[in-house]
Amino acid sequence: MKFFGSNRKRFSVSVPFWVLFSLFFAGSALGSGGGITVMPDASLFIQIVNFLFLIWVLNVLLYRPIRNILIQRKEKLSNLEQNIETLSSIAHEKDRAFTAGIKEARARGLKAKEALMQAAADEEREVIEKINEKAQADLAEVRKKIAKDAETVRASLQQEIDAFADAIGEKIIGRAI
Repeated sequence: MKFFGSNRKRFSVSVPFWVLFSLFFAGSALGSGGGITVMPDASLFIQIVNFLFLIWVLNVLLYRPIRNILIQRKEKLSNLEQNIETLSSIAHEKDRAFTAGIKEARARGLKAKEALMQAAADEEREVIEKINEKAQADLAEVRKKIAKDAETVRASLQQEIDAFADAIGEKIIGRAI
């Protein structure tokens, strides 16, 4: 919005032209109808100077400060918009970095979980193998003990077999052998 920007000279030149134009032709239009005819004299130039002076004073006292304030406001708004865009892009970048960090942490967590699961499975396998080895050793020991006990019982029975055989033979025959 450039109300008084680069068009300032054209505006100040065109105003007196329209004033002169309206004074000359308005007077002639009224004069043609038999009314009052206005003839320009020296007061016209005084009014033009007065008008230009008034425009200059208004420009200095009113328009320039308002234009400066509007320019400062526009600069401030553009700076704020740039700050907003910068901060928005920084926020988006941090959000992307945060999302990437979360994905990376999840991937590391899954890898750590898999490693722990593998370690637990390996440890479980080792424990089961140790238990199986111990069970096999205990089973072998029990078998040895049973075999030893069986041998001991067999040996003791072997010694008693002769006595039992004699006793059975005596009962069957009915006399002592």
